[in-house]
Amino acid sequence: MQPSQTHLFLKPEQEDPMNKNDLVGKIAQEADVTKAVAAKCVNSAMNAIQEAMADGEAVQLAGFGTFQSVEKAARTGRNPQTGKAIEIPAKTVPKFKPGKGLKEAVAGKKKGIFGIFKRK
Repeated sequence: MQPSQTHLFLKPEQEDPMNKNDLVGKIAQEADVTKAVAAKCVNSAMNAIQEAMADGEAVQLAGFGTFQSVEKAARTGRNPQTGKAIEIPAKTVPKFKPGKGLKEAVAGKKKGIFGIFKRK
């Protein structure tokens, strides 16, 4: 393969993803509050979502999406090294389903779901 060709499965280089500290800083700036207040809000929101999901409740944020926990049934899988059948136990996993507003914002059709965060 020539150096100018690219693989279809490779993603273009991206910037580092926004982390929790970046999010706190953005919220503090947009809401005109201190980073300590913004951090407390982010932590409280994350804890509330986590606790609700752990209790089997869904958390629906209109225009943003729905966080929920789903049950995965037990199944039979294969060990890739030996090909031997193995039993994979049932488990509960987190799931996020984006809402219409978030999908439109990501696609560039809408700027800011809630009117505070604007695309550059």
